[in-house]
Amino acid sequence: MFIKKNHLYLLYFVFLLFLFGCQLKEPTKNHGILFLKNRADILEVNKTNKNDVISKIGQPHSKSISNENEWIYIERILTKGEYFKLGQNILKENNVLILEFDNYGILTKKIFLDKDSKQKIEFSKDITVNEMTQKSFVQKFFHSLKTKMYGNK
Repeated sequence: MFIKKNHLYLLYFVFLLFLFGCQLKEPTKNHGILFLKNRADILEVNKTNKNDVISKIGQPHSKSISNENEWIYIERILTKGEYFKLGQNILKENNVLILEFDNYGILTKKIFLDKDSKQKIEFSKDITVNEMTQKSFVQKFFHSLKTKMYGNK
């Protein structure tokens, strides 16, 4: 045999060292604030103020358009799918924390929405018609002429 016993042990050691160096942790893509649920549990309604929230969680991702005292925090974690999913990204966590403050900066309302609770939200079926994007009579007329002209070729 060409390999001596001492070399074989060294080869086993290098192979085991290589295997232990590999990570068994799944690859993830994070967006937003990690561990948002744990951080939300720290906040107490009617006791925590805006400065406490900023020091514990950080600046909000966005504020409400109509109410400056409503802050929104987001956490989104994507992971790679299994082999039969051909490596597509799978949504592992998708959490939203909505905080409302009074005029004095005290936390009055805390809403935590996770991936499952967002599925239960009902949205309106009404359709809003935008009058600005409607084509005028002249635009419709020229569009029909254009389709008739180029349609015969």
